[in-house]
Amino acid sequence: MKIAFVGKGGSGKTTLSSLFIRHLAANEAPVVAVDADINQHLGAALGLDDADAAALPALGAHLPLIKEYLRGTNPRIASADTMIKTTPPGRGSRLLRVTEDNPVYEACARTLLLDGEPVRLMATGPFTEADLGVACYHSKVGAVELCLNHLVDGPDEYVVVDMTAGSDSFASGMFTRFDMTFLVAEPTRKGVSVYRQYKEYARDFGVSLKVIGNKVQGPEDIEFLQDEVGEDLLVTVGHSDWVRAMEKGRPASFELLEATNRLALQALQDAADDSYAHRDWERYTEQMVRFHLRNAESWGNARTGADLADQVDPEFVLREGLGRTERVGETADPDALVSPRPHRHRPAPQPA
Repeated sequence: MKIAFVGKGGSGKTTLSSLFIRHLAANEAPVVAVDADINQHLGAALGLDDADAAALPALGAHLPLIKEYLRGTNPRIASADTMIKTTPPGRGSRLLRVTEDNPVYEACARTLLLDGEPVRLMATGPFTEADLGVACYHSKVGAVELCLNHLVDGPDEYVVVDMTAGSDSFASGMFTRFDMTFLVAEPTRKGVSVYRQYKEYARDFGVSLKVIGNKVQGPEDIEFLQDEVGEDLLVTVGHSDWVRAMEKGRPASFELLEATNRLALQALQDAADDSYAHRDWERYTEQMVRFHLRNAESWGNARTGADLADQVDPEFVLREGLGRTERVGETADPDALVSPRPHRHRPAPQPA
């Protein structure tokens, strides 16, 4: 399951995403955690000290390797240089899976032990001095989007992405890459404003959205959130001594997290698991293609000097059960990585 945590800056989304990751690890579930926020706080929330958090490899810095690996032997992609963040997979592409070992994870992921349970952590990487004034943040998260486009995950496997704050994720198609999106909202007017934006933007894309009410102090806060977000309110979370200790760098064993908060985290997992029944790989692939064509026309064709619409394999649908990935240097069988579309008329995808 692919799960995003979003919310305005300061809402507590990084803290809650880290608690959810710890909860999944405590349940011995395979987890890949991705820090896609410009502030890069997820590593620290998962227990890394400042030096180790700063030493995490940056996905953006390994973009050439990522592109070359994922390209595989896809005949529609002439070179890795013509791949952009929205390039979809096709026959011959290499795919990523949660539990495998591959060169992308080897270069870009580090394994953390959370109370003895392993979690893979990946990070976009922070802005560098060279980026200031010449690069936008979305160029950094492009590597995350490309990996999600090539990711095949199944039930009881989890990819948890701590997204950039506010509604910035709508500047790309990445907001459609998730089975479940958890929006963290404080019980204030500003706290629910991002929810309204997200709800409106996501309306036409089938995005599954649930709200976590954070920093709730009493019944009045809960009533406010219920009035503002209605049935999208899934759980509420209040003060946590365990979290305060964690933020001081002195976390206790995760099993000592307050029982009410453990129940809230289980509710998040249940909601994510329930969304699996509604997974639609055809829609997922079509949305991927839609945003690729939109980006190709807007800037990708000019940037690469190629017609990137040619990268779309009209007979390919990303789904579970496709052929296993190959290692660098091995030959991929293009026909092993295809799931045919049903032969029915479908209009060409158009930009949103």
